Amino acid sequence: METIPEGDNRARLVCPDCGYIEYANPKVVVGAVCVWEEKILLCRRAIAPRIGYWTIPAGYMELNESTTDGAVREVREEACTRILVDGLVGIYEIPHISQVHVIHRARLSEPVFAPGIESQEVALFAWADIPWDALAFPSNTWALERFREGGGPVLYTAKDVVTLD
Repeated sequence: METIPEGDNRARLVCPDCGYIEYANPKVVVGAVCVWEEKILLCRRAIAPRIGYWTIPAGYMELNESTTDGAVREVREEACTRILVDGLVGIYEIPHISQVHVIHRARLSEPVFAPGIESQEVALFAWADIPWDALAFPSNTWALERFREGGGPVLYTAKDVVTLD
C-alpha cells in the first residue's frame, strides 16, 4: 500500500506485512560521443523507443559499474567496437522522464564497428552529414552540440545550462 514511511517525506509503496519499502528512483543513462578522425559514430535503433532513429551509443547503467564502464559497455553492445574514453561531454538532467544522462567523449580504438543486437546499422558521419532530423532523443542533440563546442563538461537541467569547471 502507498504510505509515507517513518522518517520519510513522501509516499512510497510499503508492504504492510514485512515493511519492505519500494523506492522508485531515476534511471541513469550512460553513453559516449565517439569519434574516428573527424567523424561521429551513430547507431540506428532496432529497439523501442524510436526504432529506426539515429542515436549516440547509450543505455541504462548497470549495477556495480562506473559511468565510464557503462559507456564502454554500451558502445560495445550497440556498435561492436571498442573506445578510449577521454573526458566528459555533459550531464543531462531530464526530470520529466526521471532520467539523468551521463555522456562521455571517446575515440574509437580502430575504425571497425558493426550493428549490435540493439542496432539496425552503425555508421560514421561527418558533422555536415549528421541526420539531425532523425536523431532519436533531444539529449543526443545536446551532447553532439556540446561536443562540437569543445568546452568543458556541462550540466543541463531543463532550460538551464551550467558549465562545470
